[in-house]
Amino acid sequence: MYTSTTLDVRAGTDARLLTVGVEEEFLLLDPATGDVAPVAPQVLALLGGEPSIKHEAMRYQLETNTGVCTTLEEIRSDITRLRGLASDAAAQLGFRLVASGVVPRHLPGLPALTETPRYQALAQRFARLVAGCGTCGCHVHIGIPSRELGVNVLGRLRPWLATLLAISANSPIADGRDTSWASWRYHRWSRWPSAVPPRVWRGVSDYDATILDLIRHGRALDERGVYFHARLSPRYPTVEVRIMDACLTAEDTVLVAALVRALVAAALDEARRGVPIEPLRDSRIASALSAAARGGLQGMGIDPRTGRAVDQRLLTDLLLDHVLDDGLIADMLDRLNERGTGAERQRAMWSQTATPQEFTQFLADATVCTQMEPIAARPPVPAVVPT
Repeated sequence: MYTSTTLDVRAGTDARLLTVGVEEEFLLLDPATGDVAPVAPQVLALLGGEPSIKHEAMRYQLETNTGVCTTLEEIRSDITRLRGLASDAAAQLGFRLVASGVVPRHLPGLPALTETPRYQALAQRFARLVAGCGTCGCHVHIGIPSRELGVNVLGRLRPWLATLLAISANSPIADGRDTSWASWRYHRWSRWPSAVPPRVWRGVSDYDATILDLIRHGRALDERGVYFHARLSPRYPTVEVRIMDACLTAEDTVLVAALVRALVAAALDEARRGVPIEPLRDSRIASALSAAARGGLQGMGIDPRTGRAVDQRLLTDLLLDHVLDDGLIADMLDRLNERGTGAERQRAMWSQTATPQEFTQFLADATVCTQMEPIAARPPVPAVVPT
């Protein structure tokens, strides 16, 4: 599916030379009740074997996979097409495809598990975690010249993971209530023992030893089950960044893909120039992630370099300063600020809708919408910043 770039890192790094692919996970909901609808097998059957849309852990989830893309327009086209195909198929059966990091209402637990050997084995090993899962993420793959460089890149991505989470945050509503978090998915997903930031590894052998150690000690089922927030893909010659929520709109996903590619390009350039990797404390990375998950792009974040609370938008500006941008990413960020993040839009709509039907329809419409209007009012964000 994904191929590595032919980039010569000795010549400098242009993000446009890096291949990019995106995996998006979605929910299937009943439009009348807003509850999950475990009808993924029927939706997939209706799609007639479309290779870019497949099942996920739960039977109320679907996953889409773009092709190997070299331009943002290719990414946008693929994402829009696949969302439309999956949404139309779900609608034919009377259900709605929804882009949200978590189920807005109630989780059905293990009875909704997809009946494949791997997911069944996961449930046997991690029954409580699987039962409370049902989360949806956005995974961006960037082609890399070698695994050795990929491991180096992972260490350089650490300072920016929280900012990517804040930008993509799209899961404030869960269990039929406003959780007060922008990304409740992060809260749930980080319960997995391997769902942690990447380390600064000495090289590929050190990285591989960490993977084997996690599997040996029962903290992961296999290499695919090591859920680092950014990792070397177990299947493709890519760096796979997994920290992001499933984004509400296709445009949000395109922005995230552009940011991840630009960050990987910057990391490769630093590696080429021999710039040392910043020795940031794991505790500060964790605090920054927790703050981003709570407050989203509107709230206060934690600067992982200093440990101080700062406006999350300042950290976004620092990210933008860190990467090479011809103005395209800055424009997309401006548009995101105008229309509001997924978390902001969900929270605003939740406060305005009277029924689960209305909220579900809002999410379904946004999932396939190509032009979102700015939200009328932005509710206050809790001021508490986790330590």
